[in-house]
Order: sequence, then structure tokens, then C-alpha cells
Amino acid sequence: MDRRKECRLDLEMPVRIWGVDRMARPFAEIVRAGNVSARGAVLTGVRSKIQAGELLDVQNGVGRAQFRIMWISLSGEASIEALEFEPPIWGIGLPKIFEMVGTG
Repeated sequence: MDRRKECRLDLEMPVRIWGVDRMARPFAEIVRAGNVSARGAVLTGVRSKIQAGELLDVQNGVGRAQFRIMWISLSGEASIEALEFEPPIWGIGLPKIFEMVGTG
């Protein structure tokens, strides 16, 4: 059984991320966001040396929000979760899509 709090949508989109790496140096780069939920996503192609627990700014089109890094892999994947009061930035109505698809 899946332990995730929210349903996820398997899609990919380019996003801009920026923050401060683990050496306290500012960075900005373009990566891909996938496995998207209303409050989080998995980033691929992350080259900066970031670490779990740190904050990251993410921009998708004109939408911007702050996320917490939940985990990071050596291959450049990172799971992110939006801070509690941040607006949704994915530009799609995830709950409506899930209602249309159903669960079975």
C-alpha cells in the first residue's frame, strides 16, 4: 500500500530552482520536476550540492514557492515538499484530474 499523503501525477516539466548550497554558496539552475502532487514533486537533474532539510525556491512559469528538500540522491534526484502556506505552482488542477481518473 502506498504511504503517500497525496495522489501524484506522472508528468515532467522544466522548473527553475535557486537557493544556497551546503557550502553556503548561492546557486540557480534549471531542472525537471516530475511525480507531482499538489504540495510536492521529485526534481531530476539537480547539480548543486544541496541537502535534506534545507529550503529551496522553485519557479514554474510565473508561479513561485518555497519548498523543503525531503531527500536528495547521489544521482541528482531530490524530493521537495511545499511549505505550509505556499501557493500551488504547478498550474494544473490536480484534485480535478484525480477525480476524473478515479482510483480503480
